[in-house]
Amino acid sequence: MKLTELAHGGGCGCKLGPAVLRDLLADQPIAQVFPQLLVGNAESDDAAVWQIDDRTCVIATTDFFMPMVDDARDFGRIAATNAISDIYAMGGRPIMALAILGMPINAMEPATIRAILAGGAETCAEAGIPIAGGHSIDAPEPIYGLAVIGLCAPEDLRRNGGARAGDKLILTKPVGVGIYSNAIKKNSATPDDIAEMVASCATLNRIGQDLSGRAEVHAITDVTGFGILGHGLEMARGAGLGLRINRAAIPLLDRAAALAASGHRTGASDRNWTAVEAETRLPADIAGAELDLLTDPQTSGGLLVAVAPEKAEGVLADIRKRHPKAAVIGEAVPGAGIEVI
Repeated sequence: MKLTELAHGGGCGCKLGPAVLRDLLADQPIAQVFPQLLVGNAESDDAAVWQIDDRTCVIATTDFFMPMVDDARDFGRIAATNAISDIYAMGGRPIMALAILGMPINAMEPATIRAILAGGAETCAEAGIPIAGGHSIDAPEPIYGLAVIGLCAPEDLRRNGGARAGDKLILTKPVGVGIYSNAIKKNSATPDDIAEMVASCATLNRIGQDLSGRAEVHAITDVTGFGILGHGLEMARGAGLGLRINRAAIPLLDRAAALAASGHRTGASDRNWTAVEAETRLPADIAGAELDLLTDPQTSGGLLVAVAPEKAEGVLADIRKRHPKAAVIGEAVPGAGIEVI
């Protein structure tokens, strides 16, 4: 049985929708009563941050999901890359991880589970961190991910809400992972499609750690299950600004537009659009497939980076050394919500 046939969904498309999440968390106590907690559950940011002293902050995150590819090692690599990304999105340096494993033990071969774990370990080795422990359960569907700890200096911390009016928005990875995942489930993806998607999803976002020390970089977030519009809206709300997104400038996986036009999409796209519709202005001529790209849930997607406009081209050139498809996709503007042009 294929890995993707063992799960009802896959990747970050499995995330609870933004509206559902807000409802579930509505009556939870706010953790910001602790002065050392710089980022907690009061913000829609990528990880929690605790300041130890004047020189050191600890960054903590956890992320896990069900498979969106059938190769076990690739699933492990992608899940680990995705989890570590939250540390990089805060401007931090990961230092160690704990594995989170839930497997239908009677439905999977031990060799397959070992391959998933090996893929995660491979990615952690690439990031220069150990998997120092973890926890496992017998679960009805396969689940794998990591809890990750990182460090940064307080001045290098980058929240998703630090954008300033006029900032250019750079996206580091191409969009279309959810659409490709749907094509994989429907046996419409070619071997080249799968290789392209895996290569993108398994590429570490360590550029975030490099960018955090640059004063011209004002905000960073990673684009995952809520899509460009969802994570862009979190950035806009956090900054008290609006975002203007140029749909034609968004980098795409090679066949994302064609697959979207032929009907490949995930149910998470509808959920994501419902969450942002009231605060998003669309051009009259936008097609349904174009909207699906804007709401497509990304697994281990790229970083969305807000950069001072006069420095944007230099930052983009540096990002492209690691992420050749990176592009300026818009800007932060006075106002609220998102305008798509």
